[in-house]
Amino acid sequence: MLSPLGTTRVLAFWVWTKETNKWVNPKYAVKETPFEQLEYALSLYQAEEYKNAIPEFKKLIRYYPRSREAADAQYYVGASWEAMGNAPEAFKTYQEVIEKYPFSERCAEIVRKQYDMTVNLFEGKDNRGNLVKFAGDDYAVVEMFKTVIKNAPYGDLAPPSRYKIGLYLMENNMYREARDEFEKVVNDYPETRWAQAAQYQIAISDTKRSADAAYDQKITQEAVNEFSDFVKKYPQAQLSDEAKDQIQKLRDREAESHFLIARFYEKNQKYTSALVYYQTIVDDFKNSKWTAAALKKIREVSTKVP
Repeated sequence: MLSPLGTTRVLAFWVWTKETNKWVNPKYAVKETPFEQLEYALSLYQAEEYKNAIPEFKKLIRYYPRSREAADAQYYVGASWEAMGNAPEAFKTYQEVIEKYPFSERCAEIVRKQYDMTVNLFEGKDNRGNLVKFAGDDYAVVEMFKTVIKNAPYGDLAPPSRYKIGLYLMENNMYREARDEFEKVVNDYPETRWAQAAQYQIAISDTKRSADAAYDQKITQEAVNEFSDFVKKYPQAQLSDEAKDQIQKLRDREAESHFLIARFYEKNQKYTSALVYYQTIVDDFKNSKWTAAALKKIREVSTKVP
């Protein structure tokens, strides 16, 4: 057919299909069966043409949503995003497999993939283990770990996911919230190795909270008690020696607090009260680095008591 300018006009080739109930261009049409559509999409995926593969997998999901191949197509959309290094998008897409196709044989594999991707994100790595800085809100890591727990609350990956949430919160100075997460590990997964590690981190979180010796030392004493309980419960644990060191540091912190209070009373010429606190250091903190200083102060202040 000639156009008004005398050139040949090529008409696009369109056919009627019963699957879509409309005219379509075969170049962009869905294959006649979900199996054929999956095979075609997989050929693009295997050729590492991920950007072209994704719409073909989605085409299968759209036109054959109840087919057995639909779950695999959804899985490979996620795998394509993962292969392209987009962990958050891959995580979200994998989650759709679990939510839309809960009986898929790939669910256990997906939970493992989600966990591994979240650990990499937590550690600042891409899916190949290279150090990177991910864009967006890093707090998404917490939500991703929570999703892993929700997907398999009694699986092997739930305890480390909960534990790593605690570590994330600890690293971001959210010590009270971190302690709560570690307690959940101890209470919900007591027979796992993560419970032991979490017990230790509970004491560490209390130590962080009691960082300023000039203030109330109630939290410091809680940390001492937590470390002491850890040593009693796990005497052979590798962390027990470190726990003992932490106990000594905390005891020194308590002694320092008493020393500061004593100096306050001394400065205000309340020598009897000052002596009480200096003497407490000598009596209750014999191995503290503050003991010798307290003894010296007792000799000095005693001469000023009426």
